[in-house]
Amino acid sequence: MSTVSTGSVSVSPDARRIWRAARVPVAIVLLLVATAVATVLLSGERASGDLEPTSYEPNGAHALATLLAEQGVRVQTVRTMAEAEKATGERVTLLVTAPDLVEPGRLAGLRNRAGSAVLVEPSQRVLDGLLPGLRATSPVPVQARPPGCADPVAAAAGDAVLGGMRYQAPVTCYDGTLAKLGTDVTVLGSGAPLTNEQLAAQGTAALAMRLLGAQADLVWYLPSPSDPELSRAQRPLTELLPRGWIFGAIQLLVAVLVLALWRARRLGPVVAEPLPVVVRAAETTEGRARLYRRSGAVDHAAQVLRQATIDRLLPSLGLGAGAEPAAVVDAVAARTGHGHAATGELLYGPAPADQAALVRLADALDELENEVGRS
Repeated sequence: MSTVSTGSVSVSPDARRIWRAARVPVAIVLLLVATAVATVLLSGERASGDLEPTSYEPNGAHALATLLAEQGVRVQTVRTMAEAEKATGERVTLLVTAPDLVEPGRLAGLRNRAGSAVLVEPSQRVLDGLLPGLRATSPVPVQARPPGCADPVAAAAGDAVLGGMRYQAPVTCYDGTLAKLGTDVTVLGSGAPLTNEQLAAQGTAALAMRLLGAQADLVWYLPSPSDPELSRAQRPLTELLPRGWIFGAIQLLVAVLVLALWRARRLGPVVAEPLPVVVRAAETTEGRARLYRRSGAVDHAAQVLRQATIDRLLPSLGLGAGAEPAAVVDAVAARTGHGHAATGELLYGPAPADQAALVRLADALDELENEVGRS
């Protein structure tokens, strides 16, 4: 008889196999990481965003900020209300790129502190609280426009690229996309004339330089929704929605509740569905017993055992399912010869005190059922 050697043979991959399988994916990942790091190092740190003074993107304003700095204007970029209030003064030009994010009362306070102010595309809500003499009208496309006014700043700049919101005011230029209220507040219909993309077109740069370079210092305020000073002034959504919408939502909720109640009363009978797997009765019984034991439900387990024994004894005793306890005790005592008191305590007595007593009760019930069956 020949014997077969059962020496241990390793079936797990060794280091060489793992390296052969993983070297190509690892090389690709390392190449991607190296490319990303090189791109970041070569491009440097560049901000992005509309009218961002350090952004080189078309909608950024790095070109204008650089020109102002070359002309001796100190440009200070601020992003919070606290920084703006600290930096603004009488000999400072204030530029607010998103005035709609600032509460009109706080914005009016900034304007009063500054020597001059330029607001980019303020809405009618801002104008009502800040510049009651201005009215916002329908917008127009961004394109080159003639000044169309006698304002010295616009006249000196000539044609420039403007557009966006139009305004009605005592002094308007460029088809209403530039409005002035006195000598210290200028409103632009859009931020296009300040961007890198449009600054070199015709007299756009001259107009922007004259608007923002009138003072030696320029506070470039970029409001942000994340500013905690501004978030406290924001109104909740329920105050912004029209009352009709809120009333309609309440009616819709009531209708849904009524529909749910109506449908709930028309539920059909319980549908029996087959189990996804076949579970033996012994396993089910054992699992339920373990649950009873884990939860310490001795009284409930005893009640289940007694009721199951009684249900099995009733046909043998000739009694119906609704038999009274006294009739059951009399029939069992007559069949087995046990006393009525002992039989009643076994079938309908108090719950056992502990698990050991529960085991004794189960054995006694099993013996009683066997005696009835033999008699």
